Amino acid sequence: MTNHEKIKKQYKEKIKKLIKFNKAYFDKDNPIVTDLEFDKLKIELLDQEKKYPFLKKIKDLSKIIGSKPSSKFEKIRHTKPMLSLANAFKKEDMLDFQKKLKNFLNISSKIELSSEPKIDGISASLRYENGIMTYGLSRGDGTFGENITDNLITIKEIPKKLLDAPEVIEVRGEVYIGKKDFEKLKNKFANPRNAAGGSLRQKDSRETAKIPLKFFAYGIGEIKPQIFKNQTDVLKKLKIWGFEVNPFCKYVESIDEIEKKHSELDSLRSTLDYDIDGIVYKVNNLNFQKRLGSTSNSPRWAIAYKFSSIKAISTINDIIIQVGRTGAITPVAKINPVTVGGVVVSNATLHNEDEINRKDIRIGDTVTIQRAGDVIPQVLSVDKSKRKKNSKKFSFPLNCLCGSPTKKEINRSTNKKDAVRRCTKGYDCDFTAKEKLKHLVSKDAFDIEGLGKKVIDSFWDLSFIRTPADIFSIDYEKLERLEGWGELSINNLKKAINDSRKITLSKFIYSIGIRHIGQENAKILAAFFRTDKKFSELFDPVKRKHILKSLDDLDGIGDTQAKSIEDFFNNKKNSNFIKSLMPVLNIEEFKQINKKGKLSNKNIMFTGGFEKMSRSEAKSLAEENGAKILGTLSKKLNYLVVGNSKPTKNKIQKAKELKIDLISEDKWYKLLNR
Repeated sequence: MTNHEKIKKQYKEKIKKLIKFNKAYFDKDNPIVTDLEFDKLKIELLDQEKKYPFLKKIKDLSKIIGSKPSSKFEKIRHTKPMLSLANAFKKEDMLDFQKKLKNFLNISSKIELSSEPKIDGISASLRYENGIMTYGLSRGDGTFGENITDNLITIKEIPKKLLDAPEVIEVRGEVYIGKKDFEKLKNKFANPRNAAGGSLRQKDSRETAKIPLKFFAYGIGEIKPQIFKNQTDVLKKLKIWGFEVNPFCKYVESIDEIEKKHSELDSLRSTLDYDIDGIVYKVNNLNFQKRLGSTSNSPRWAIAYKFSSIKAISTINDIIIQVGRTGAITPVAKINPVTVGGVVVSNATLHNEDEINRKDIRIGDTVTIQRAGDVIPQVLSVDKSKRKKNSKKFSFPLNCLCGSPTKKEINRSTNKKDAVRRCTKGYDCDFTAKEKLKHLVSKDAFDIEGLGKKVIDSFWDLSFIRTPADIFSIDYEKLERLEGWGELSINNLKKAINDSRKITLSKFIYSIGIRHIGQENAKILAAFFRTDKKFSELFDPVKRKHILKSLDDLDGIGDTQAKSIEDFFNNKKNSNFIKSLMPVLNIEEFKQINKKGKLSNKNIMFTGGFEKMSRSEAKSLAEENGAKILGTLSKKLNYLVVGNSKPTKNKIQKAKELKIDLISEDKWYKLLNR
């Protein structure tokens, strides 16, 4: 046998071994050799290929590392939503967070918090049943995640089996790439997070297997049965099961401890091999977490305390004005491009007229730029020692870009003028109208893929789209004649637009861009109106007046929101545009999720304060037990729950007249076994 034949034979034998090891590891989740042996064999084969190129003709090594590629990612609903976190940026925000926790739980004692570094990576959820990993999901939109199991199991830090595990447990954590490992990949990806995200979305897990992904476990989703009492116990058990848990996870109580830990980790962040942008603080007690629950966007029991922003020095070349969807006039500094925290920045917000005057910001100034919360670039300060002698104070325009006068409105809460100037023309202002369209098609609104900000700008300039209804009557024949628009892209856009016609009432209300009406307010209003027909009554001035009066008793909708709704529909162009949009849509009737419980299908209202819990928790409990919370007294109401502290006498009297059952605070606790 020649030396050439011996080399081929040895190579083939090693390939057979690798295929066997690979199948056991990726397909059967039952490795038959250690990771070290597995990696050593791969390195030997790769070295042989480099030394003897003819071996590649026998077998392409890259095609047998990992499991078979999937044709597409299946979408699976998270059993517990993976919500985003609320943010804190300063000590006062954390004090406010602690205050809200105590108010909701109606307790005065200190609340223990578990703290952990906020890894700048990609969130994933791993489901184990009887100790065996069944699938792994990306965060997705928080409700549905993509099934990226094949890619996740290529990560060494993720165990395939858990010993002594509950019947069902979802382990949640962050996938990331270390800074040192990223150095080898930086020509392919913009930053480590981008590299991690791109790798997890590979259709071929063999490509993912080549990327040095890592995983920090930080918590759990669904669990049956519940075997933990607090978050710190969860982390200890995750470590026992073989997960990597961040070594900086600690628990704290006082604001001084929070500030000390925040400062310490902020100073260490540059020395770590992974990117962090803050610390996540969670209520340690899992029973408290359950009581606190979540809003639609974020858990009430957790917050991300962001680090001070990374700063850089640049020069302002110009100051321009932008108009937002609510008519807000925002000054923007055009600066010499500078890298801030790994991102090239050429624009920085100046916030408003008062901010420019306070800092005396001028064109030509040398300024310090920071990315506030590691997201929004802003001008932090001016180095006036470098200012030119002929520098002129910036004169803030009093008119909108559309030519209309702007004004500073009176804040109804403080009775003071707002800092922001606004154009009040609504859809009458082309600049506001265009921004409203961008908001309408955005992910949290109609979610029309392929109709992003740049496309809206282009279609606006071409007069393809000027009103919301225009989106649903685009002339696709004209689109065919535009450069960059082929048959596939047009068909994809057409499908995305047609699919978006079906929309929930809450998303519709949010999408039309009423000032002060965010997603939470939109859901409250959808529950109030229930149907688009009832919502349409806002177009009628007489009915609108009656509706606005009814909103007074609606929890979550205050004077500010009611005034915004009034102003929006008093503008005829706003009303006409929305009126013309509604007939081309299929707006779903609001459906209350009827949870089974002691109060199923019961309408409840609360008055007065409670001794053992806050009103917020009482309402949350009622909803958890199947009740619907009403904001106004009517014959539809089943129970008026009367707290011991300062109940409204008029409500009690009216409830008696309508023969509505009154439930005392003591009876309320007994009803829910509290």
